[in-house]
Amino acid sequence: MTATAPAAEATVRKSSPGAARGPRRRTGRLRRAGLPYLLLLPALLLELLVHLVPMVIGIVMSFKELTQFYIRDWSTAPWAGLDNYTVSVDFDAPVGKALLHSFLVTVAFTVLSVGLCWLIGTAAAVFMQDTFRGRGLLRALFLVPYALPVYAAVITWVFMFQHDNGLVNHVLHDQLGLTGKPSFWLIGDNSFVALLTVSVWKGWPFAFLIVMAGLQNIPRELYEAVALDGAGMVQQLRRITLPSLRPVNQVLVLVLFLWTFNDFNTPYVLFGKSAPEAADLISVHIYQASFVTWNFGTGSAMSVLLLLFLLVVTGVHLALTSRGRRTAQ
Repeated sequence: MTATAPAAEATVRKSSPGAARGPRRRTGRLRRAGLPYLLLLPALLLELLVHLVPMVIGIVMSFKELTQFYIRDWSTAPWAGLDNYTVSVDFDAPVGKALLHSFLVTVAFTVLSVGLCWLIGTAAAVFMQDTFRGRGLLRALFLVPYALPVYAAVITWVFMFQHDNGLVNHVLHDQLGLTGKPSFWLIGDNSFVALLTVSVWKGWPFAFLIVMAGLQNIPRELYEAVALDGAGMVQQLRRITLPSLRPVNQVLVLVLFLWTFNDFNTPYVLFGKSAPEAADLISVHIYQASFVTWNFGTGSAMSVLLLLFLLVVTGVHLALTSRGRRTAQ
């Protein structure tokens, strides 16, 4: 009788609701913890198919002598080792010299475009903080260049840059008399100015949108307090606005840099397959090396070098910004 008592207690304990509730709680926690990853799984699979798989294939192609003779079955192309990379970085040879020139043009274009986009966007966002009649309409108009499709916007600029009947020459030469004769904007050295103009016109509304959103998080009481102390607009901008926008600007500059440095649609639609030497961005240069000269191995090597450069720039930027945040704390 005494031997059966502990067994009966164990049976009661196992059949009690509290004992069964423990495994159920653990199962519920596991389901709740795994649900976010399950929801992200379709996006991760699509990212793998759309980006990572072509990236891996491009890296493999950069080690092959892939020309038009092997385009039908690129896997049969012979291995070239590091020859494609050697040709690309040999700056004394024609291929490397052209790539270096394209890289320098792209760096200058990116720095100017990002700087002007940030400057114009920040100035417009600060100006739009004050309440006045028609502010909502003006905000909507500011966002039109960013909302327009790239091809439609750039093709419109192509017509505006025409030599004989373009709007730009009509205003600068015929109406204002700023030039002695109509300029060729899509060839020669002026092509860099034309490309920069289109890039800034298309990109500054994005900077305006991001900075305007960041300004909403700055308490108005700070401006009122420094205004009572006699601080003017310039001091308010230097002491409150810009320091408060530092985290926003760090992300904004990085995004604008990556977008502008990789921009292919704007120069391709503006100039076609062969961009002028003054506006030979590296994205179009790689396209020409791959699809015009039919040397896909060298073009893939150039793409990998571009990827490594952007990864280094992104890593350095993130390291500097994170160190700055730790110092500020």
